[in-house]
Amino acid sequence: MADVTLRYAQAFADVVAAAQLDREQVRQQLDDFAGTLAGSRELRELLENPSIDQATKVKVLDAVGGKIGFSKQVRNFLAVLTAHDRMEMLGDVLDQYNAIADRQAGISEAEIISAHPLTGEDKALLEQKAGALAGGKVRASYKQDASLLGGAIIRIGSTLYDGSVKAQLAQLKQKLVNA
Repeated sequence: MADVTLRYAQAFADVVAAAQLDREQVRQQLDDFAGTLAGSRELRELLENPSIDQATKVKVLDAVGGKIGFSKQVRNFLAVLTAHDRMEMLGDVLDQYNAIADRQAGISEAEIISAHPLTGEDKALLEQKAGALAGGKVRASYKQDASLLGGAIIRIGSTLYDGSVKAQLAQLKQKLVNA
């Protein structure tokens, strides 16, 4: 299934790039639709039901799109997913699309793990540091782990930058043991 979701995501990313659409607006439209779909069992059942004709599904998509404000490309993409009975894969397709769109925009995913809650200023500083490490912009997600004692760990892709007090204490311990 991952291959199928990747094909849909790549095809849509190509359409977005060719039409020179704002990736963030597209992402917001898709997220809004996904939220609407997740919040409405009736809508989900209607769009995922293969016995309901395509014309009815497209009318419903158009009604939802009118409220959300879909671009023509987003509407057509969702209509294709519906026509091929792939609407249940929307979440996975969106994850793949977001990763592709971020790559195209030069944005890396960064996971920032801290010992304590971070202020907005701390987050901005860590995102700036992560961007410098990644060589571009980052989209950061945050977690807390009290066992770090202090500092932070930044993970970009498979690379880990450990600036935690716990790691520094472990290094100091190793130096003392080896001395």
